[in-house]
Amino acid sequence: MLESLRNKKVLVVVAHPDDELLGLGASMKRLISEYGIECRVVILGEGITSRSNQRKIGEWKSELEIHKKNIIQAQEAIGYNSVGVYDFPDNRFDSIPLLDIIKVIEKEKQEFVPEVIFTHHGGDVNIDHQRTFEAVITACRPMTSEKVKTIITFETPSGTEWRASSDPKHFIPNLFIEVSEEQILAKIKGMESYEFEKRPYPHPRSPEALKIQAQRWGIANGIKYAEAFNIVRNIEAV
Repeated sequence: MLESLRNKKVLVVVAHPDDELLGLGASMKRLISEYGIECRVVILGEGITSRSNQRKIGEWKSELEIHKKNIIQAQEAIGYNSVGVYDFPDNRFDSIPLLDIIKVIEKEKQEFVPEVIFTHHGGDVNIDHQRTFEAVITACRPMTSEKVKTIITFETPSGTEWRASSDPKHFIPNLFIEVSEEQILAKIKGMESYEFEKRPYPHPRSPEALKIQAQRWGIANGIKYAEAFNIVRNIEAV
């Protein structure tokens, strides 16, 4: 599978600043350095204002400015090529038409022309993650002219594993990307750039937990470290 990604244009579509690190930070680092992918990250939401009872952008102006600077710091830790940042309302993606999100993804696709998209698992407990997945799937309808041949979803710690145990929409990975300790540390360094998102152990977004998660998937596959994914669609051309 990894060889099929070599030198491809890869678009990573996420709901919030830090999701790109949580979902595939170490794998991005490996794919960029070892497989020569050209990687663009699209961050759809501003990621902070849901911490107030009402969305009042003015009250979060300084924090939002810091958050955007943190995105660049995280980008430097991973080394992906470019980033597009939008300002859909945090944890309120269900309050806006899905079409508005789809249009952004379609615009990004038209400009970047990716062959592969990584995005959230559609069963996450976070509504923004769910809507992002729905928008990606809709924007990448398998028409004759569609350039995106591969769609892969990832788990987002503190968004995927918190789904109720009885819910049928659990994340069931069928692709594991082996990563090195150095690549995991780059992911952690990027995550630590996010001043408003990092958390102490045992929170799932803590440095210790992120390393443990990589060890967990590594152990499940007879290797030291891995990140887990689910292949939603993969079309092999004739």
